[in-house]
Amino acid sequence: MKASLRGSAAIVGVGQAGMGEAHGYTEMEILAQAANAAVADAGLQWRDIDGICTASVSSPMWVMSVIEYLGLKPGFIDGTMLGGSSFIAHLMPAMLALEAGLCQAVLICYGSTQRSAVMGRAQINAARRRLDPQPFEDPYQLFNPVSSYALAATRHMHQYGTTREQLAEVAVAARRWAQLNPEAFMRGPLSVDDVLAARMVSDPLTVRDCCLVTDGAGALVLVRADRARTLPQKPAYVLGQATASWHRQISAMPDLCVTAATESGRKAFEMAGYGPADMDQVQLYDAFTLNVLLFLEDLGFCAKGEGGDFVSGGGIAPGGHTVVNTNGGGLSCVHPGMYGIFLLIEAVRQLRGQCGARQQAQANLAVVHGNGGTLSSQATAVLGVADTL
Repeated sequence: MKASLRGSAAIVGVGQAGMGEAHGYTEMEILAQAANAAVADAGLQWRDIDGICTASVSSPMWVMSVIEYLGLKPGFIDGTMLGGSSFIAHLMPAMLALEAGLCQAVLICYGSTQRSAVMGRAQINAARRRLDPQPFEDPYQLFNPVSSYALAATRHMHQYGTTREQLAEVAVAARRWAQLNPEAFMRGPLSVDDVLAARMVSDPLTVRDCCLVTDGAGALVLVRADRARTLPQKPAYVLGQATASWHRQISAMPDLCVTAATESGRKAFEMAGYGPADMDQVQLYDAFTLNVLLFLEDLGFCAKGEGGDFVSGGGIAPGGHTVVNTNGGGLSCVHPGMYGIFLLIEAVRQLRGQCGARQQAQANLAVVHGNGGTLSSQATAVLGVADTL
């Protein structure tokens, strides 16, 4: 089945709204703005949208609220919530629905005003501890999610000799990409020393090792490949996709240095018929600087434990040996709670050649990787242009 799905669907429309700060707007309103932009970008009308995938941190019935607000009557609905990887994970059920004829055009969308909302992140986390308690961790009142990632970072440093400076290189590279992106929230200068000297959040991670807290909404439209060729935008074909999850709480993670990206990446590359060495760009969920090292290793761009050396000396910055997170990532561009959809949007724009100063001359294949929870869910997709089919 997966072989038959390879390249069977393509992303034909993308849109963003409320990036950074969206004062005066609700998360539903900016979601609708991004969705309108994506549908228009695809050259479609709202009457063409008959499938939807969406998820929310705060509302378990969010998909129904979105359907109501947008006035849809979809034949296909997916509200699966896997954290920040959700929207990359949504690709597979959307492709299956399109292939089965359940729908003709799927809208995948997300919106959050976590920066400007009256109810702050601390209040949301407190409510979550009551509604969705984690029995092996909540009694200790961890400063999550940061402390869980700090634990994994400490283990990686101990086991492989990774240094604080190498982690900081990830943040500096992201900032250098953001400086080429007018939509990025933080574009000021940033050095390794700045990262190390920043306010400590959870040892060894400073505030600059941690993703932004912003508002933002993103949306994309997926259709079957045969229809994609009739629409105005250059299609970004989904060549491979896989999702994997091995745990929920960091205390249940089998190995703090090995994520389920080893599984999702392997399966996505196998489905696509390409490997890491074939990728022109890598879009990774960088909620924390450690994530980039782990995912570069687990997806096969370098050996386990070599992530620190791989990013050193500007290896993933503009002009480096590997193109990673060209929009500035969650560390410098945008991070409204769940970041995965923005990875897809950036990859699509790169494949279309629409990224201005940060545009890569060689942009035919992209791997997009999302993360959810505390290294809990992993979703990988390989996107390509028509020549890669």
